[in-house]
Amino acid sequence: MLDAMIVGKVIQRFREEKGLSQEVLSGFADIGRTHLSAIERGTRKPTLDTFFKISEALEVRPSILLAAIEDEIEREG
Repeated sequence: MLDAMIVGKVIQRFREEKGLSQEVLSGFADIGRTHLSAIERGTRKPTLDTFFKISEALEVRPSILLAAIEDEIEREG
């Protein structure tokens, strides 16, 4: 099963590497800041549509973001 905490951690890491605040990234992705915050905390899982919006806002291919999530799952598993 996909761990929401890992998904959130990876998204947060990418966001911080880009030097973006949650406010800015959520604006670029056209989602609410509280929604992004919940995703990053692992209390919500993004839908596929939201995942694509976040990856586009981060200017990274969804496959790259997903591969980073898979890598993190392997490290923690």
